[in-house]
Amino acid sequence: MSKTTRKEALALLTAAGQDYEIKEQSIDGLPIRTFANAPSSLKQLFADAVSDETFYVFGDERYTFAEIYTLSARLAVQLQQRYNVSKGDRVAISMRNYPEWVAAFMASTSIGAVAVAMNAWWGADEIAQGLDDCGAVVMLADQERLDRLAQIDNLQTEIIAVRPTASDHVGTEFQTLMDDIPSDVVMPEVAIDSEDPATIFYTSGSTGFPKGAVASHRNILSALLSWELDQTSAMLINGTEPPVLDYQSATLLAVPLFHVTGSHAIYLSSYRAQRKVVAMYKWDPDQASDLIESEQISSFIAPAAMTGDLVQAATRTNRNLATLLSVGGGGAPRAPEQVKDIDDAFSGALPGTGWGMTETNAIGTGIGGQDYLDRPASSGRVSAVLDLRVVDEAGVELPQGERGELQIRGASVIKGYWRRPEANAETFHEGWLKTGDVAYFDEEGFVFIVDRIKDLIIRGGENIGCGEVEAALLEHPLIHEACVYAVPDTRLGEEVASTVYADVKISEDELRGFLSERLAKFKIPKYLQFTDEHLPRIASGKIFKRQLRDDTVASLSDPSVG
Repeated sequence: MSKTTRKEALALLTAAGQDYEIKEQSIDGLPIRTFANAPSSLKQLFADAVSDETFYVFGDERYTFAEIYTLSARLAVQLQQRYNVSKGDRVAISMRNYPEWVAAFMASTSIGAVAVAMNAWWGADEIAQGLDDCGAVVMLADQERLDRLAQIDNLQTEIIAVRPTASDHVGTEFQTLMDDIPSDVVMPEVAIDSEDPATIFYTSGSTGFPKGAVASHRNILSALLSWELDQTSAMLINGTEPPVLDYQSATLLAVPLFHVTGSHAIYLSSYRAQRKVVAMYKWDPDQASDLIESEQISSFIAPAAMTGDLVQAATRTNRNLATLLSVGGGGAPRAPEQVKDIDDAFSGALPGTGWGMTETNAIGTGIGGQDYLDRPASSGRVSAVLDLRVVDEAGVELPQGERGELQIRGASVIKGYWRRPEANAETFHEGWLKTGDVAYFDEEGFVFIVDRIKDLIIRGGENIGCGEVEAALLEHPLIHEACVYAVPDTRLGEEVASTVYADVKISEDELRGFLSERLAKFKIPKYLQFTDEHLPRIASGKIFKRQLRDDTVASLSDPSVG
């Protein structure tokens, strides 16, 4: 009997009358494939999932789906009544992966507001820029962020303080607000259309302050159902059934919720699956191993640096972490040798990965199991509700095997960037999103991403715009020229490096201290090269970045250096 192909499996599962029925409709004048049976909004997604199953675990705290829903309903009432949050208003969230992050997200999107998932690693200046950019009515922040907010002059945004530990913090305490609302309150009634904006996630470009990617409810729900469809089709292709567990399925949340990997692939995808989310305060591979065993974790999704850490921890301690069924990737490419390491290190877990962007709500392509073991350099095949193409510099589609820019369109692709018409004009064309990635297709439709056009560094899944770091360096009065670039890093994939021209000697410690007042810690170059001569340039007059990068990489590999 011949094996079911992926094309046949998708055709069967998405046919009329099926759970994952796909229909084509016109949205903003473009033909888009959508899921006919998707929830109408995130609000419906949350309401449909209310149950007494365990939902969110954080340290010693455990919450059911019903308890988190009630908490979010109480917050939603306060947002409306005390802070006058109306449909379309922005509510900023900046904190660690506390249960309050989830409640804030649910409350905001359930009343038609736009949840702004702010990067919790930002410094005070970046937070101020973000609040000004999105125009948030209110912001929920924990103590680390409250400390940074205290450095901002003329703060215009109302603040809700989550788990404050200092007595002189700004804002009203979250728990005080909850104590003022009865526990039996119901979620406010607000009519929400699937095309209404739901979220803003900030994504770094090659220049300037990060752009706010605006996603609709449909965009996000399309991503969630796409993952479900891919998993169901994989079982149909392989002739397998969903694993029958004698315990609740669970996933480990070790990446920040302000990234779409954490918020979408891990957190939001757990509602319909009734899956337990076990959140870590910060990443620690040994603690992660303990949690996988004690909480019977079945899935783990994280950038390559973290999955590599887990492999090493499991190997070092002789653990097989037998409850793990899948180890997925996201945010940054995984070295091919790590794919085999995952298969070897965990007795029952299959490796998987995918390619997606903030702008696509984390979906795009996916690959797992034997396909991934056979093609460890591939990012997989395209989602059923998306289209991919590879084009040349003139925008002409290229045939299979030829390299060009990867472009994407479809149901999960954002409508555009928040108040950035120039970025929209540059990035979108007739529904196609220009990804800035160089890729090609093989004969079976698998995508291989080989380079980037955009001037970005991806450090452990975190996008860093070279232009932003260069601008901060050039604020130093002794620096005349600056060039920032990526260098390879075994654990994080890439690290930030820079070469600066200054005719007066600057110490590394002094420069890093200067940058710490302007950039989040992860953006500060790990490697600083100094020269008292003008930086080399190419014929066009631009700094010869490749030469500087090659020189730095060569110096780092020279054992006599340092």
